Parts: sequence; C-alpha cells; structure tokens
Amino acid sequence: MTAPSGRVVVATHNEGKLIEMRAILQASLGELGGGRSVLPDLKLVSAGRLGLPDPAETGVTFEQNALIKAKDVARRTGLPALADDSGLVVDVMGAAPGILSARWSGVHGDDKANVRLLLAQIHDLPVSELGARFVTAAALVLPPGVGRQDAAGRQGPTEFIRTGRMEGHLIHEPRGEQGFGYDPIFVPDNQPERAREAGLELTSAQLTPEEKNAISHRGKALKAIMPILIESLA
Repeated sequence: MTAPSGRVVVATHNEGKLIEMRAILQASLGELGGGRSVLPDLKLVSAGRLGLPDPAETGVTFEQNALIKAKDVARRTGLPALADDSGLVVDVMGAAPGILSARWSGVHGDDKANVRLLLAQIHDLPVSELGARFVTAAALVLPPGVGRQDAAGRQGPTEFIRTGRMEGHLIHEPRGEQGFGYDPIFVPDNQPERAREAGLELTSAQLTPEEKNAISHRGKALKAIMPILIESLA
C-alpha cells in the first residue's frame, strides 16, 4: 500500500535539516536509477510545519532517540515517518557531547551557544588531540497498512534504522557560513578535490551542500535507508 501522495513526515522542527535531508534523498533517487520513476511524487514535510510537538528524547543512544521521534510522528499522522538523531562525538571528551549535542549549552537548538561552550571546553588542547566524528542514526517507521505484506495480508517490518559516520577533527576558530550546528569547527578527513589541490582543510561549513552531502554522516545514513523507503512506498 502506498502512502497518500507519497508524503513522508520528517520528524524535525529544523527547516535547515529538512532542506539537507531532501537534497540527500533526491540525489539518492537519481543514484538508484529506477527509484525516480517509482517515487516521482515523494514529498517531505516537517513535523514543525504540521504543528507537531517534539517528543521527549529519553533514549541513551542515537538509534533509540531517532526511533522515538519517528514512532511518535507516525502515530500522530498515520504517515511514514523519517527521523534522524545526530551528534558530535569528541574523543578527548569521552564521546561527548554525543546525544546531548543539540542542547549542550542548556538550550535546545542554540547552535551558537553550543559552539561557544564546546570551544571554551577545548580551548587549551592542541588540534592534534581533537579527533572527532559526526554520527547519525536514521529511523524509518511505517504506519499500519503501509509497506510489504505477506500473502495473508499481514504487515512486514515497520521499523528500520541505519547509521552513518563522518570522521574528522575540531579546530579552535569557526570557519564558513554553510550548514548548521558544529559544522564551522569540524574539519572532515574526506576533503573535496578542490581543497586537496589547494592544500586546504575546509570545515563542513565551507563545503558546498553537494560536497557535504556526498560525505556526511547524515548522507550515509539516509542513502542506506533510501532503498527501504522506495520498496515500502512503491
């Protein structure tokens, strides 16, 4: 059974994240070839645009929190729900901020305050000791009646989780205007060709959206879950 109008609700109130996720999924449709014809009307709408509340993220892992958000949205809307839980993991900080990344400063979603606090905490450490990575867990939850069914009409699996990582290191001064969150102080190991040719190390915030999506933690997780989304909604 196909979701009405191919709509999938993304469990976020961050419109910047929705734009990034839409770009990743559309690129994945092209890479999968037939996916574009299978899902020509795929439409992503955010939970924020629908006026849905944020559920309490009571999980202790990225996977648990992504699933909490997707399940809540699927239950409230009756539509397939896609959620991700992402965060920055800093080795020298014992894997913090981790699942608390978005509210590290005490206020959820205050990117500038989160970055200021993290920079204050690492200000006296050399860059050589600031190995870090972004981690994303993407969860897809299907409501009753959507997805694969067996010969007896019984619904198959309804919950799916995939993960992605982007390795790199932190710097002490923000650089770049793209992206959001900790992007201005994170330098990915996997640099674009233009940076390598120029001998530069670009932060995630200095990458174009296309460059970032091609290597990002979120890009890897969503690309892994895209074939399941196509199969479920076809």
